[in-house]
Amino acid sequence: MIFTIFKKELKDTLRDKRTLMMMLVIPILIFPIILSIFVSVSESFSEEAAQKELKIGFIGEESNYFVKQLEMLPDAIGKKEIIFYKDSISLKKDLKVDSIQIGMFTASNFNSSLEQKQPAKLTVFYNATDVGVKERAEAYVKTIENIALQERYLDLDLNVSQLTPIETNYSNIASDKEMIGVLAGGILPYIFIAFGFLGCMYPAIDLFTGEKERGTIETLLTTPVARWQILFGKMGVVVLSGLLAASAALLGLFISIEVMDIVENKELLNVVHGILTIKFVLMLFMLLFPLTVFFAGIMIPVAVYAKSFKEAQSIITPINLVVVLPAMIGFFPGIKLTVLTACIPVVNIVLSTKELVAGTLDYRLLGLSFAVMIILAVIAVFISYKRFDKETNVVI
Repeated sequence: MIFTIFKKELKDTLRDKRTLMMMLVIPILIFPIILSIFVSVSESFSEEAAQKELKIGFIGEESNYFVKQLEMLPDAIGKKEIIFYKDSISLKKDLKVDSIQIGMFTASNFNSSLEQKQPAKLTVFYNATDVGVKERAEAYVKTIENIALQERYLDLDLNVSQLTPIETNYSNIASDKEMIGVLAGGILPYIFIAFGFLGCMYPAIDLFTGEKERGTIETLLTTPVARWQILFGKMGVVVLSGLLAASAALLGLFISIEVMDIVENKELLNVVHGILTIKFVLMLFMLLFPLTVFFAGIMIPVAVYAKSFKEAQSIITPINLVVVLPAMIGFFPGIKLTVLTACIPVVNIVLSTKELVAGTLDYRLLGLSFAVMIILAVIAVFISYKRFDKETNVVI
């Protein structure tokens, strides 16, 4: 009987274009669209920053050692135009209105300090809101500093190796999977949870509040079927809708990687293939299933209580923020899956998925996270049953 109700409600849900959009179309498209925009914008900014000719304001004489070296730097480091200023006030003023992008000021004794083998002082002005400018300024200064350093070594007849007491090599022992897990692992569960919630929301409202508005719930309740069977049949459709939305988001990610060639680095692509295995997908859905049941369990009481579709939507939408916001914890570095975080709903799913992507998942903590979500899902289902069993809530 539960399965019969499930099939009937599923057919009705699949006829709703709005639900299909939220459940399948948007999740499939969201990854390709977001990743395409992100990659194209990033490449555009990088190319623009690298090719842009910077205007450099300089306070000092043309005979200054630093200016001479700056003028001789090749365009490969970055195209530039040098404009001379008499004071820092006009230089800073032009820097604020972007007439120049970098300002430089050397002490009056800059050349003599270099000749006397003393540190020569240089001040660099830049606008931190102008992306890439500081890096370009550092590249100019570092190149000229290395030139001056080599000249000083030759003048003093010094061996560079003798002036380097310690030669340090830094070796990263983290695997590529672990790096991806730390850097990008937070966004995956966030998107899956967000779409899982949205995928549950519209069917939950339609199957409960919608039936009340249409006046068909009374007819359904007069059939010789236990009320809990009706609830479980409808809840099955809500849970399935949430899982389908999450699956569609995963499919969108797969399309982005495989079809659109967004990941061009072959080594990185091999690492991604190593992550997106059948085992990974099954474990991901093992985590998402109790979470989706929990989502359905907190939405259905609201949908049963509400007297109109609009009222239900206005109540559930703020719940979306409350539930999905903890998923942002995955973006913060240094927060890992522990006994404490494994007991926090939503957060435990995010961190478990993040560890799963990195390949560093502790299965004991995974079991604890799963158990916590199962308990919460059971409580949510029980609350839904008590609310659905109350006559005044079901019938308008």
